[in-house]
Amino acid sequence: MSSKSEPWYVHAILYVIIIALVYVLIQVAIIGPTQVIEQEEYWRTESRARMLNLREAQILWKDRYGNYTDNLENLISFVKNDTTIANTKDQVDSLSGRSKYPFKPLISGPFDPDSLYWAPKSHSYYLLKVDTTVNFDTVVNRRGNIVRIDTLTEIGKRYLLEDPDGFGKIGDLTSDALINTPSWE
Repeated sequence: MSSKSEPWYVHAILYVIIIALVYVLIQVAIIGPTQVIEQEEYWRTESRARMLNLREAQILWKDRYGNYTDNLENLISFVKNDTTIANTKDQVDSLSGRSKYPFKPLISGPFDPDSLYWAPKSHSYYLLKVDTTVNFDTVVNRRGNIVRIDTLTEIGKRYLLEDPDGFGKIGDLTSDALINTPSWE
């Protein structure tokens, strides 16, 4: 009995298919997830750097105006146009030798106020909210009659800055202990 072997080109085609499948498996199982993880890490660190710069802007806004703001455009315009912020750009602290400029460089490059509008992953605006507290005070005369009711509305004692992509938040609307505190620290 003689057995007829398969032609050589069948084996060659099968070897090429095996090599192609191994290549695809390596791309899908090892290289692809690594790139996704690196990209996600970049987005998280970049977004947190932007949020920390927004926190510094909120602190400067409160020092100037006495309360926090919930308007992102006004806050960024303040950072761009305020002369005291611009003057601190080149100043150095005499004791520590560090710059007095409150804004840190971003992962993607130097600090740019226009980059503070949106998160780098989804390009959605950051969510900025401030609290509003209404206090009522009733004034009563000696006979027990209500003379008037005073209303005191306080806006902007606390703020909350949230990342739309879920990479963290800064501040809290209900607790004074969490003012200016990032959720990741």
